[in-house]
Amino acid sequence: MKVISLIASSTEIVCALGFESHLVGRSHECDYPESVSKLPICTEPKFQLDGTSYQIDERVKAILQEGLSVYRVDAGKLQELKPDIIITQAHCDVCAVSLADVEAAVSQIVGTFPKVVSLEPNSLEDIFADIRKVALALDCKTTGEMLVGGMEGKMKNISVKTQSITRRPAVACIEWIEPLMAAGNWMPTLVEMAGGENLFGEAGKHSPVMTWEQLYQRNPEILFISPCGFDIARTLQEMPKMTSLMGWSDVNAVKNGRVYIGDGNQYFNRPGPRVAESLEILAECFFPDGFYFGFEGKGWIKFTG
Repeated sequence: MKVISLIASSTEIVCALGFESHLVGRSHECDYPESVSKLPICTEPKFQLDGTSYQIDERVKAILQEGLSVYRVDAGKLQELKPDIIITQAHCDVCAVSLADVEAAVSQIVGTFPKVVSLEPNSLEDIFADIRKVALALDCKTTGEMLVGGMEGKMKNISVKTQSITRRPAVACIEWIEPLMAAGNWMPTLVEMAGGENLFGEAGKHSPVMTWEQLYQRNPEILFISPCGFDIARTLQEMPKMTSLMGWSDVNAVKNGRVYIGDGNQYFNRPGPRVAESLEILAECFFPDGFYFGFEGKGWIKFTG
């Protein structure tokens, strides 16, 4: 069985299920585990990835306004690799290669008919369902249930411990800096499980655009910033956009030293097995006296700028 995974999270799922040796191709974003880096790349973005969050947002909007896809699938590479299964997503046309992109590329393949598995992780439960879907496609349903069960057990241990917390800190999770966007989808659920009160974004719904005035008025006790696709170093480059906003130093989270930067690329924006570790990171940040998982410095840092 030959598998091509065109989203980073599904590559992690395939590997966690024990099928890394079956992978023959990946997307340009698949980078974990590190061993997948040797696989042929089957996709590329149609826009420059460098620049500020504002510049990236403008480039993506320009492409979408023309009715075009944001990413390109290499149909020739698919033809060459002859996969039995291709895994893609129907969650977000901006985040990764879409189902339409893959179907268009597959239609150009001659002499082979790969099965296309499309994931749609809008919520935490959807992430579990997608793991089961991939496991079913790989004919390892029992292994899939064991993987999901392990994740659920690890996450339940945290949520049970935080249920006894009587006063939950008000938390604003930021998924993009310019324009400002709150984290949606599975993140509001993770915030609640970690013992916080989620101020912006709804579970199961896409990340909403918000204004600085809205955030300032709600005056969060904790600011957790993990832009989609950005690691910690990249986010630090963007932080002057936030720190220069009027009233930044007056926000409770800033005054009390409770601004955290998370690795959005590796954890919070990647709906796969490490969503359980994302919850552990949030719990560490929200209640450092109650939780310690050793992620400081690699999964998150405290912002002191």
